[in-house]
Amino acid sequence: MSWGTELWDQFDNLEKHTQWGIDILEKYIKFVKERTEIELSYAKQLRNLSKKYQPKKNSKEEEEYKYTACKAFLSTLNEMNDYAGQHEVISENMTSQITVDLMRYVQELKQERKSNFHDGRKAQQHIETCWKQLESSKRRFERDCKEADRAQQYFEKMDADINVTKADVEKARQQAQIRQQMAEDSKADYSLILQRFNQEQWEYYHTHIPNIFQKIQEMEERRIVRIGESMKTYAEVDRQVIPIIGKCLDGIVKAAESIDQKNDSQLVVEAYKSGFEPPGDIEFEDYTQPMKRTVSDNSLSSSKEGKPELRFGGKSRGKLWPFIKKNKLMSLLTSPHQPPPPPPASASPSAVPNGPQSPKQPKEPLSHRFNEFMTSKPKIHCFRSLKRGGVTPEDFSNFPPEQRRKKLQQKVDDLNREIQKETDQRDAITKMKDVYLKNPQMGDPASLDQKLTEVTQNIEKLRLEAQKFEAWLAEVEGRLPARSEQARRQSGLYDGQTHQTVTNCAQDRESPDGSYTEEQSQESEHKVLAPDFDDEFDDEEPLPAIGTCKALYTFEGQNEGTISVVEGETLSVIEEDKGDGWTRIRRNEDEEGYVPTSYVEVYLDKNAKGS
Repeated sequence: MSWGTELWDQFDNLEKHTQWGIDILEKYIKFVKERTEIELSYAKQLRNLSKKYQPKKNSKEEEEYKYTACKAFLSTLNEMNDYAGQHEVISENMTSQITVDLMRYVQELKQERKSNFHDGRKAQQHIETCWKQLESSKRRFERDCKEADRAQQYFEKMDADINVTKADVEKARQQAQIRQQMAEDSKADYSLILQRFNQEQWEYYHTHIPNIFQKIQEMEERRIVRIGESMKTYAEVDRQVIPIIGKCLDGIVKAAESIDQKNDSQLVVEAYKSGFEPPGDIEFEDYTQPMKRTVSDNSLSSSKEGKPELRFGGKSRGKLWPFIKKNKLMSLLTSPHQPPPPPPASASPSAVPNGPQSPKQPKEPLSHRFNEFMTSKPKIHCFRSLKRGGVTPEDFSNFPPEQRRKKLQQKVDDLNREIQKETDQRDAITKMKDVYLKNPQMGDPASLDQKLTEVTQNIEKLRLEAQKFEAWLAEVEGRLPARSEQARRQSGLYDGQTHQTVTNCAQDRESPDGSYTEEQSQESEHKVLAPDFDDEFDDEEPLPAIGTCKALYTFEGQNEGTISVVEGETLSVIEEDKGDGWTRIRRNEDEEGYVPTSYVEVYLDKNAKGS
């Protein structure tokens, strides 16, 4: 089957058909091009989606990705990013292997088609020219034959006429012979041109046109094969990325299978564990008998040999209740609710044999205090202070023990990394200085002295910082005893004014049992505490002394939170009167409590009061 033999007379239709084939090829190219644009757009959207849900650096979201479920989600985002990359590969491969190649082929195809049909039209024009020559020769031969017949008839007519001269007859005969010769020449010429035309026509329909049409047929078949190969390439480009896409999906499945709910639960424990012990049982108080109220060691306050003894610096004090404030509970349950007694009439101890009357007065029922506690609204002035721009204490004393240990450990690790970095820099500068000493033309060794001094000072400063935090960490972990008052003041040199403000917030207002109360001073707006705990955790350190006092009268502290004093005894003042008539004092390092302000003469330390 050949177009040259079967379609020898369909030149125009073949021209239209080949043009349609090129249009189809260009349409397919446009289709592939739009597909590549879709793939690029899809990949871009996937990357933007993955980027949108990536955790922000140095944010709270980044801390949340320590959980296995969040890690799996992060792996999913990364796999989706790789998945988007495979769609970009599809776009690139389709562009390079199909679109660019086919566009170049279309240009070549157009040139080949133009050349073939140009040859065809040239052959048509040649055969048409031969046909015109044949027609012209035929008409000339016909005309010459007619002229020869007329000349012969005229000669015969002149020859039969007796009136015509012999010269006229001879002239007519010669004219007839000339016309006859011309007819013979036209006949020979016509015959030659006819033979030539037939030869040209045979070659045209049996050689030239079949060859041209055969080339056009081969061109068209190559176009069809090429578009089929492009379609296979189109599928192969997709098929090539399927294994990698499958690996991306396998990665998502693997990440999902790596989720460990038990591990996440353990991480929650590590993140929020306070390290405190749960509160013990509250003993029953029988108000029907005149008995002294006592509280068990594992209850809300501690007792020692039947008499309440307040210890604020030891580590035995635990967290009371996990969801309520210790200061509120303790102040409602154990602090005196009556005003302090007036001073006695005389200064002699005999004038006040029983001391103040406040401890003897009956207490409010426990249920009343619980009702007051449950109906009161907690105050979060320290939290608001933090929101206004407060800072956390340097030793993280506002965190519960377990969280404080983690914070301190993290700080120590960071400082050690900084020390290592500075040490490496110092070693590098030292080596460079040695090189300069050996080769002075490379540089001046003295130019590195200042930099070396700065790095050495930074290392020493970082080491001091690390030692300070390691001491706090050792204290938290129980490797060292609690810091003394002098050590606390030394640490205050590092803390500065900010740490003093935070300490004020953490200690706020102490009730006679040593717990916090909800009373606020005028300085409450400057107090700061971590937002997650909001002053529900105590500072493990004893309060510093702010002055001294001398007992004017003997006072027997028989109520919870009070302390007995003897006339003339000198004690340390750790909290001055806040307007309720009670002053908090300390004897030695173990005993502290409240006494009526009118029973003592207070000498405040100016520096402590100013701070």
